[in-house]
Amino acid sequence: KPLSSQGGGSAVIDMENMDDTSGSSFEDMGELHQRLREEEVDADAAAAEEEDGEFLGMKGFKGQLSRQVADQMWQAGKRQASRAFSLYANIDILRPYFDVEPAQVRSRLLESMIPVKMVNFPQKIAGELYGPLMLVFTLVAILLHGMKTSDTIIREGTLMGTAIGTCFGYWLGVSSFIYFLAYLCNAQITMLQMLALLGYGLFGHCIVLFITYNIHLHALFYLFWLLVGGLSTLRMVAVLVSRTVGPTQRLLLCGTLAALHMLFLLYLHFAYHKVVEGILDTLEGPNIPPMQRVPRDVPAALPAARLPATVLNATAKAVMVTLQSH
Repeated sequence: KPLSSQGGGSAVIDMENMDDTSGSSFEDMGELHQRLREEEVDADAAAAEEEDGEFLGMKGFKGQLSRQVADQMWQAGKRQASRAFSLYANIDILRPYFDVEPAQVRSRLLESMIPVKMVNFPQKIAGELYGPLMLVFTLVAILLHGMKTSDTIIREGTLMGTAIGTCFGYWLGVSSFIYFLAYLCNAQITMLQMLALLGYGLFGHCIVLFITYNIHLHALFYLFWLLVGGLSTLRMVAVLVSRTVGPTQRLLLCGTLAALHMLFLLYLHFAYHKVVEGILDTLEGPNIPPMQRVPRDVPAALPAARLPATVLNATAKAVMVTLQSH
């Protein structure tokens, strides 16, 4: 109940009608502190997300750049490989080197055995590879025939592989070596011309080996070696002389070619050919155990008519000795 004042005009306060929410309480301060902490956590999370986004963006940019560089390198390599494959797979590039008539090949085979006399101006060399390639394969077949007839034993590899490696190795190797010497001696010849010149020079080797592999005569081989092999070598030497300037250069280049060409023919003949009948048996002699001779008593030769009587007398003597011993 309201209190009334008496005598003086003192104020009366009604405590029940006061609003208790007019001031800040402990709970309000706690809620405010919690709200501030949540706002700080949200701000930190937003800042972290922004930093992560920047890092991931830089990383993604670098990854995209590396992928683009790798893709460009792959495309460039693919274009080069396809260009090289199309270059070597195109048959039109090799067609000029094998586009030749059989009559031209026949005439060039005959010309390879005839030395030229005019060396004051460069002699013409065929710029095709059909004839030389066929001559190399012919030499392979002849050499294989000689290896089979001579009972040649290859420890590592096969007869076919040895023949192909020997013939093609000589053709390509000596052509490259002579071309290098020609470059040093300032001779006017290309690698294609050198291959054609040495390839047609093997025609003489084919003739000599085909004859001497079937006719085993030393004198015949040396005769063909000097005549046929010498003519083909002189042809190549004359062509090189006509394309080389200077006596020293000519001597070095032509002497090297002549020596290699003639020695190669000797090697093919004596390495894969049965020179003497039964030479392999002679070489394999130490592997065969020698015949052992056992000494024994052999009666003297007697006439055929007295042979039965001699046998009977010997038998009778053996029987008498046996009886006396008993």
